[in-house]
Amino acid sequence: MRRSARAAMLMLLSLVIVLPPAMGSAAMPTPGNTPDNAHDFDFVSIDGAPLPLKGFAGKAVLVVNTASMCGYTPQYADLQALWERYRGRGLVVLGVPSNDFGGQEPGSAEQIKDFCEVNFSVDFPMTEKQAVTGAGAHPFYRWAGQELGPAAAPRWNFHKYLVAPDGRLAGWFPTSASPGSDKVVRAVEAVLPE
Repeated sequence: MRRSARAAMLMLLSLVIVLPPAMGSAAMPTPGNTPDNAHDFDFVSIDGAPLPLKGFAGKAVLVVNTASMCGYTPQYADLQALWERYRGRGLVVLGVPSNDFGGQEPGSAEQIKDFCEVNFSVDFPMTEKQAVTGAGAHPFYRWAGQELGPAAAPRWNFHKYLVAPDGRLAGWFPTSASPGSDKVVRAVEAVLPE
């Protein structure tokens, strides 16, 4: 009986070691399947539908972690204006609601979506709420931090990553960089598809 209990424990231990922790559809690619670019990651839309970044291949994407109760929340208006100005030329603004900083995005997906539509007429794509910092961060954010270094990691709401049409990271902007600033606009224009 001891021998069978030991065998069962060894089998269980081998499963724990071999199988990666469950992380849903946002799992980080496994070793040997290292992501080449942003197109290797998937989100879930704020409406619950799959939102693979490869669906934006050939377009520039500005990925922004957002929050509804932040001093920077008015940046939604600038993000919407940027989206309206450049979407015809191949820009996608992608809002990623996050409650990581100061608990400033406590609402449900429906509440977040309604808030953005009613207050800022947002119609650019948004994801479901995600962690963007720490070990529990969405894999895209962990990858971006590895690619660009710790200085490029989000430190507050409305941090921005710019993804080029080929899926490479083209740059990042801190919270304080307005989406309508010359620096952001020039960077976006530089990576718009021809």
